[in-house]
Amino acid sequence: MKNVYQRLLIFFLGIPIIIGLIFINFYDHLVVNVLVMIMAALGSNEFYNMISPRSKLFSRPFIIILTVLQPFCAFIFILLGIDSIVCSWILVFEILILMGTECFSVKEFSDSVSKIAFSTLIIFYCGYMFSFITKITGIKDYSTYYMCLFVLLVFMCDSIAWFFGVLFGKNSRGIVAASPNKSIAGFIGGFAGAIVSSVLMKLIFKDIFPGAYWKIILLAVCCAAATIVGDLIESVFKRSCGVKDSGNFIPGRGGVLDSIDSLLATAPVFYTIAHFLYHI
Repeated sequence: MKNVYQRLLIFFLGIPIIIGLIFINFYDHLVVNVLVMIMAALGSNEFYNMISPRSKLFSRPFIIILTVLQPFCAFIFILLGIDSIVCSWILVFEILILMGTECFSVKEFSDSVSKIAFSTLIIFYCGYMFSFITKITGIKDYSTYYMCLFVLLVFMCDSIAWFFGVLFGKNSRGIVAASPNKSIAGFIGGFAGAIVSSVLMKLIFKDIFPGAYWKIILLAVCCAAATIVGDLIESVFKRSCGVKDSGNFIPGRGGVLDSIDSLLATAPVFYTIAHFLYHI
């Protein structure tokens, strides 16, 4: 029952708050982007805590700085009108910095491969993937509405998937080892929630999402798949690291990564597909 209250609280209180922040379109969504950078820092710290007992990593401040640099640079590029593809180049340079640091700072190299690999994973997962949310805020036309669509697709997929799973999924669970409570009914509900949300957005804002309905439905289907994978991969990370939650930042929900995993996975998918479908 506690889980039900938490879900309802997020749905009826959390989503309106997030939508409200999105509509504060000041300096290319400065408020949202500051929040993204804070979440990137907190998320990278949690991931560091998960991995560090099992593998050597570069220093915590070093990793957090490189992680936050991704959404920070993406936001600066938006303000300066620089192509966001430069963020990918920065990721390459950051990895090269890790490699160079390892070459010149240690004398024993038995853990070097895992050290570089896991440190890169933190930066990629909590920084580079987060930077795509920043890129969505930088869409030239109607960025507020694209951000709202992105948030609705993720949260409706996640919420309806949970709802369908609770009501109809008792006999179809255990199909994914990473999260045995997930069910086929839940997955179907997630896709349905995303598709219905996308169609409603299209009906309400026809001029903002032009073209045939198949475009926004395709976007919804791909985002729903990414949302589900985002939730599952976080479970894989936690099981691999031997932890129940990524942290205890949010009472009753666990850590930051426990709450934003679906957003992280869906943001690159949403931005990329919307770019080709709507030429944003």
